[in-house]
This record gives sequence, C-alpha cells and structure tokens, in this order.
Amino acid sequence: MTFEEIYQAYSPKVYRLCMGYVNDSDLAKDLTQESFISVWQNLSKFRNDSAIGTWIFRIAANNCLRQLEKEKWVMKAELPTELEDVIQEGSNVQEKLLFKFIAELEETDRLIISLELEELPQAQIAEIIGISEGNIRVKIHRIKEKILKKFQQHEQLQRYKTTLA
Repeated sequence: MTFEEIYQAYSPKVYRLCMGYVNDSDLAKDLTQESFISVWQNLSKFRNDSAIGTWIFRIAANNCLRQLEKEKWVMKAELPTELEDVIQEGSNVQEKLLFKFIAELEETDRLIISLELEELPQAQIAEIIGISEGNIRVKIHRIKEKILKKFQQHEQLQRYKTTLA
C-alpha cells in the first residue's frame, strides 16, 4: 500500500478521531496533518506487527493526547458565546453535538468511541487501547449510554427554552 493510498483510506477517519478529541475543525485538520507526517516519516519502520490502521490510529491518538497536554499549560481565552451556535459548512447540528459530547468525555473514552464510530473491530480497538476486548465491549456500551443521556438532556433543555419563548 502506497502512502497516497494510506492517506486516502485513513485521513477522513483520523480527522474524525481528532475531532472527537479537540472538537475544533482547524485544530483537528492540523493534528491529522501532523499524524500523516509521522506516518510518512516512519512508514519504512512499520513492522506489520498490527494492522496499519491500528498503527495510524495510535499515532493520531498520541498526537491528540500531546495536544491536550499542551493546552493544559497554555492559558486560553474564553470563546465568545456567539460562536457556539455557528454551524460549520458541511456539518449538521446532530454531528456537531456528537463531537461536543465526545470532547466532554474522559480521554480514554474519547478514543474508544471515536474508534468505534470509525467501525474498527473491537479487537483492534482493544489492541490500540491496551485492554481486553471484553472490557472494550463494556466500555463502549457505557459510553453510548453517557452520550445518549447528554442528547436527551440537550433535547429537554431545548424544549424548556421553547416553552419560555
């Protein structure tokens, strides 16, 4: 598989994984680019010990975790509240909410659900995370329940706001 084929096959998935971590389109694009630079630089060292996708997702997850670590050290300004309702071109409200809710999860849960949404086999997710496949199955179930609860709370809030208007 050439680098171009790898990029075509995995870059949209890596972008969505990064969105799950940072919930910022520009930053997710930067992290995707950095991940593929690492893939390019280390492709000759890839030993086929795991699926290429597992290796690429691990690189992307590590880049995202390093970014989150950097953000802890950098004081960030508050986002203006007017920007919260802006929908990015090509995304819908449900998708944007999903990325927001995923970004609110703990780091490991973010990675697990992002990989699940990319339809990776649970055995591969278990290999990337470093826990058993059975534990992954339980965690995915619990994460989906958390996200569903967040969607339900959001809908209730929207209905409440509608009744007040």
